[in-house]
Amino acid sequence: MSEKSSSSGSDEDVDPESGQPVEFGGVLSKWTNYIHGWQDRWVVLKNNTLSYYKSEDEREYGCRGSLCLSKAVITPHEFDECRFDISVNDSVWYLRAEDPEHRQQWIESIELHKAESGYGSETSLRRHGSMLSLTSAASALSSTSTSSFKGHRLREKLAEMETFRDILCRQVDTLQKYFDSCADAVSKDEFQRDTVEEDEDEFLTTARPDGEHNHNNNGSKEKLFSPASPKGINGIDFKGEAITFKATTAGILSTLSHCIELMVKREDSWQKRLDKELEKRRRAEDAYKSAMNELKKKSHYGGPDYEEGPNSLINEDEFFDAVEAELDRQDKIEEQCQSEKVRTPRPALVSPADVFSSIGTHQFANKVEEMVQNHMTYSLQDVGGDANWQLVIEEGEMKVYRREVEENGIVLDPLKATHSVKGVTGHEVCHYFWDTDVRNDWETTIDNFNVVETLSDNAIIVYQTHRRVWPASQRDVLYLSAIRKILATNENDPDTWLVCNFSVDHDKAPPTNRCIRAKINVAMICQTLVSPPEGDKEISRDNILCKITYVANVNPGGWAPASVLRAVAKREYPKFLKRFTSYVQDKTAGNPILF
Repeated sequence: MSEKSSSSGSDEDVDPESGQPVEFGGVLSKWTNYIHGWQDRWVVLKNNTLSYYKSEDEREYGCRGSLCLSKAVITPHEFDECRFDISVNDSVWYLRAEDPEHRQQWIESIELHKAESGYGSETSLRRHGSMLSLTSAASALSSTSTSSFKGHRLREKLAEMETFRDILCRQVDTLQKYFDSCADAVSKDEFQRDTVEEDEDEFLTTARPDGEHNHNNNGSKEKLFSPASPKGINGIDFKGEAITFKATTAGILSTLSHCIELMVKREDSWQKRLDKELEKRRRAEDAYKSAMNELKKKSHYGGPDYEEGPNSLINEDEFFDAVEAELDRQDKIEEQCQSEKVRTPRPALVSPADVFSSIGTHQFANKVEEMVQNHMTYSLQDVGGDANWQLVIEEGEMKVYRREVEENGIVLDPLKATHSVKGVTGHEVCHYFWDTDVRNDWETTIDNFNVVETLSDNAIIVYQTHRRVWPASQRDVLYLSAIRKILATNENDPDTWLVCNFSVDHDKAPPTNRCIRAKINVAMICQTLVSPPEGDKEISRDNILCKITYVANVNPGGWAPASVLRAVAKREYPKFLKRFTSYVQDKTAGNPILF
């Protein structure tokens, strides 16, 4: 980082005519960028302007940049004794001298130029020392592509514009003074000519000193005035100032052109940033609206005006959306629980057939017998010819029918479903449907349950609460569950099993204010069909088919929109049948057949 040439002047060299410091130049290291680091440059200080060139030999090709020092701030580095920084607005030059002495010399010279330069003063307005570089830059603009400006930032160009503005203001003042001087000289010349004409007679009779008057070719006399030479008025070189003025304006136009190019290039980037910010704002507004809607929904919890009931403030669409969203959430939770759950294998219950075919002697025995006979009589009837039954779902072997019934505004739609499942028997399906030990393995709508009383080996009373689906109120059910093997009346009747669940009252489980007590009458009737095996082979699960008839009559016990209840039933019953029968197939696969 050493200076390669001695300075062409010192801070104490002063122009005796103008009283200003003369040109001062030398080699300084200038920080270019992170790739090239410090590079030696020829730096020139003249007329309150600091300019730099690639080298002293290349000064004729024009300066690489310049700073007007009128607003410059010189800052010696705190730790590096050879470095000092010069900043004008946002433009900063990082310079480094050979040693601390040279750094101090440069700083003092720069400060002297700042102090001695008066903005707009007559003595400071001289032809700019670096105007050659401006002329060169202007002439090279047409042949230089915009890529040559690569790496220059817009604020650097704006700093150059500030420097050009200061130079131009000084030159305009200089030219204006020249024009004023010319105008004064012309006025004096005309005045003196008028004086000569008035005193012409006196001049003819008075002896004339030599050289004061001359006769022209026409014999007229003319006073001799010393003409005002362009350089004689305040010592200003008009031609030189005009050239300098032209070069400065060319530099301004060049820099302005490049600024415009930079701004056009940046416009796309700014537009993209604006679009991104607008998109962020839109997303934030959407998120805010969504959060506010969720907050409004959450505020409904505990509010009696938004609970289930005929006077609820929630309309049917909102009620349905809320119920469906809650059911979806519970399904996801259940899927996670099922994937994490490790089921403990339980041996299939094998009991004598007469245990499940006996009527029993408990207090509800007659009611159980009545329910069994009604289901065997009416539930197995074909629904094809009954116009009141509507087919609402058909998925493969499964068909779901519904009959619309309302009583006092409460939906009491009976539901009937038929399904065929391969590889299982009616006994197996009814056993897993009735057995409370495995209830939680396949039932996903129950919050908790317990057996209130065991009436017999094939009949129990169960109390269970179902998970709440907001905004509907929570339900509980108290029902008797009985499993029966239906005795065949002739040898062609299929092996038939039945589980019936119907609501009862019990002292140990009275209704509470926490839940609405629902009433149910549900039956699952399963018939086992066996196809003969080939040859002498034993019957396998490939030879058996279970035909299931599931009927449900449910009184929800409270008001809810009819459309919502029917939509939920249409969605949940097929899911229940598929989930339960798949569970039975999974549990019985590879086990001995339970007829």
